[in-house]
Parts: sequence; C-alpha cells; structure tokens
Amino acid sequence: MVTTQSNPQERIARKLLTQNRPLFLGIDGEDAAHYWDGYEFAVAVVGPDGQAETVELVETPFETLAGWCEYTQDQRGWEVGPHAGGSLVGDLVQAVDA
Repeated sequence: MVTTQSNPQERIARKLLTQNRPLFLGIDGEDAAHYWDGYEFAVAVVGPDGQAETVELVETPFETLAGWCEYTQDQRGWEVGPHAGGSLVGDLVQAVDA
C-alpha cells in the first residue's frame, strides 16, 4: 500500500522551502533530515527535535548540491543517503571511496 502522507520532518521542510515536494536527500550522522529545493537552490536541514534551518547554497562556499553532500559527509557523515539522481551519485561514490 502506497501512502502520500509526509513525515513530520518533511512537513517542516515544506514550510521552509518553495518547492511543494522537496527532494529527500538523506539523514546525516546527527539524525537530521536534509531536503533539497531545486527552485531556491537551498537545503532544509530538520533535526530530530524539529529544529530546522534553510541553507541557501549561494550563501555558502558550496555552490552545488554535490558540494553540500560532500560537506555533510565530512562534518556529520550520512546514516541514510544521500539520495540524488543523475551523475551526482557516481561523483559522490567516487569522492567517498577516494
């Protein structure tokens, strides 16, 4: 059975971002969920306690989603993910394995 209900972290991310259905990137090593908004070029980071922040990549040294994912890997690690399509996955696997 398929459900369309979002979890509490996704509902918080939806309130922070423009995109109605932001892309779930994964859960970092501190149990915070990361959601990507391609319209805003921003990531919503929602902690397990509901604390949340929006990070616009233009305001960081990480100009790409790949850069953000690598930064998260270095700082917190990924418990789940990152889930992103296209060649980014291959790039991340190579970066992590290097």
